[in-house]
Amino acid sequence: MIAVSTQAESFVVPGWLWVAFLLGITVMLLADLFLIHNDAHEVTIREAAITSAIWVAIGLSFSLVLWAILDGSAATEYLTGYVIEKSLSVDNVFVWAVVFQYFAVPPKYQHRVLYWGIFGALGLRAMFIFIGATALESLDWMTFLLGGFLIFTAVKVVMQESDEIHPERNPVLKLVRRLVPVSAEYHGQKLFARVDGARFATPLFVVLIMIEVTDLVFAVDSVPAILAVSRDRFVVFSSNAMAILG
Repeated sequence: MIAVSTQAESFVVPGWLWVAFLLGITVMLLADLFLIHNDAHEVTIREAAITSAIWVAIGLSFSLVLWAILDGSAATEYLTGYVIEKSLSVDNVFVWAVVFQYFAVPPKYQHRVLYWGIFGALGLRAMFIFIGATALESLDWMTFLLGGFLIFTAVKVVMQESDEIHPERNPVLKLVRRLVPVSAEYHGQKLFARVDGARFATPLFVVLIMIEVTDLVFAVDSVPAILAVSRDRFVVFSSNAMAILG
């Protein structure tokens, strides 16, 4: 059972650590996108396993950094949040696979759109985390609301009868197609392309939007769960970010 954190943290996160962390993950993501995977190609199982292992090693090692710079409680809260997010992110992978299949995304383009999706997911989760942490600090009754929401989520998962996912029924997808002209074909790794002189969004752009939306939906479950462990914004965000990257 997750114990809700109600006490002030015993550590203070310096501003430079925020800057260093954000700069570090940005550099690593850009290096992966434009150096390691610059050319579109289908990622093999071996390549994916190695990449994932490296990210997991970095994620786990970061707890030692927090232990050295902050204290043991920060490292413990980070690891707890990391494990929670890792456990809950399994559903994300399944849904993304369904989205890729529905839109018939060529395997060689999947890595690029996923990583652009991660950039957006980090921004959305940061906003969600800051709002949630601020609400918990300002309103004591939010703690009980958070606990109730986690119980509701658990019951909903247990009672859910069907695991089928239908991307075509997603209201966001319908809205995007209504507002933005979408080309019928993929244009390499481009999100937008010109067709007969007119500018169109490519199907890859629609896939990116779907990835962002599904991640935001899953964040509604995972972020409150981690906020129940730690109230520190940096610990919650860094554990979320590292778990997503792996």
